[in-house]
Amino acid sequence: MNVTLTSILSHPIAQKYVKRAGLAHAVACAYHAFEIALERNVDPELACKAAFLHDIGHYTWYKNGKWDYSLYKENDIHAIKGAERAHKLLIRLGEDPVIAKEIALAVLLHTDSYIPGQLITRTPLQDVVARADEVDEEPGGNHHYRMISDERAHKMLAKLDERILLFHKKSEKQLS
Repeated sequence: MNVTLTSILSHPIAQKYVKRAGLAHAVACAYHAFEIALERNVDPELACKAAFLHDIGHYTWYKNGKWDYSLYKENDIHAIKGAERAHKLLIRLGEDPVIAKEIALAVLLHTDSYIPGQLITRTPLQDVVARADEVDEEPGGNHHYRMISDERAHKMLAKLDERILLFHKKSEKQLS
């Protein structure tokens, strides 16, 4: 694994933008993605990275100094911004460019909220990330406001990194 979830979390870009969108939600989605990826025979490493970064493009929509969820829903393009931001971050961290692109596309297509007509055909990886997000969603966007400490998030992602490494070791043994 070139780039771990904990190394992503530690980067200042992730600290700023993942926290802005909801660190607890990002960690929860990564965990959901791991389980869904195993069920659907998708690489859990890519699924977890994409799920962790899926909302990195979020920004807030305020009206008269107050968060306006309807304004956000009407004008949302967070997946577009997030795909670019995730790709750039992964490349900076040393991720394989092919993998970084695949993860960025999963970030881009985790939602259809910005597409007129909302017609998306997703790859299995993209579908895993979209499903992981859906599983953790709460009404009114409240999933973005759940709290988690940096220390707990780091510990949880370290455990997930270990599970991913174990998965890859088991896969390598089966191939040999």
